[in-house]
Amino acid sequence: MKEERLIGKGIIKTYGKKNVLNNVDIELEKGKIYGLIGRNGAGKTTLLSILAAQNPATGGTVTCNGMPVWENREALDHICFSREINPVTGYGANGYKVKDYLRAASVYMPNWDKELAGRLVKEFELDVKKRISKLSKGMLSMLTIIIALASKADYTFLDEPVAGLDVVMREYFYRTLLEEFAESGRTFVVSTHIIEEAAEVFEEVIIIDKGNVILKENTEELLERAVHVSGMAENVDKVTAGLKTFHEEKTGRSKGVTVLLGKGEKIPENIGVSLQQMSLQQVFVALSGKREE
Repeated sequence: MKEERLIGKGIIKTYGKKNVLNNVDIELEKGKIYGLIGRNGAGKTTLLSILAAQNPATGGTVTCNGMPVWENREALDHICFSREINPVTGYGANGYKVKDYLRAASVYMPNWDKELAGRLVKEFELDVKKRISKLSKGMLSMLTIIIALASKADYTFLDEPVAGLDVVMREYFYRTLLEEFAESGRTFVVSTHIIEEAAEVFEEVIIIDKGNVILKENTEELLERAVHVSGMAENVDKVTAGLKTFHEEKTGRSKGVTVLLGKGEKIPENIGVSLQQMSLQQVFVALSGKREE
């Protein structure tokens, strides 16, 4: 019986002398929604493109359900990477009309759901007669979402799917994503900069920073063990001694740090120290953000 998961081992990607991915190990289980977050240039899109065999790795391997993905049609039939479309007039697919682009996708994707694609086109009010080169950023996002969801691929990657969408359409996307997930049990990886509104959708979160996966964890469990400790510097130092701390901030004699508690670890009660639970965005900033001077 083949293992139902997508696995990347020792993935390295270099462009010239620049390392974009540094020996990345990643495992995606069947039937989960993952959030992939990282700063601009952290390597998110490169990682997804390698997992989907749209970009050759400099080193390492990627397998889907036990099969290598590179130049393997059987494995690639299980994967869809719906990425941002750049509307360059007259270049490649951008000269197509939307309906032609969707028709091409239906030929390429073996499990294409024509009915779902048609429903999403109506819900997004997307003009299928328009050329891709004439679409707004929001419409381009709608098109990438339709391709991803209607592909019915077991492993579906969406790179910044809500870029350009207003709040109503973003809400509709996440609701539709959850409905499709509940119905199909597919695996989704959503890369996004708009973290707060997507946090509740992510069963697991993957944080990538400077080409390294620095965290991969159940979102709820991560937030349960993330605490912001603030107060007088000497008190903060005392209660956090021996604990894993991040993102130290000092203002005069006051200090604040983020703590990720390990199993069985607790922060002792101490007068003058404030403990606050953190959002996913706050945890992300603490782990990979640039400290304000």
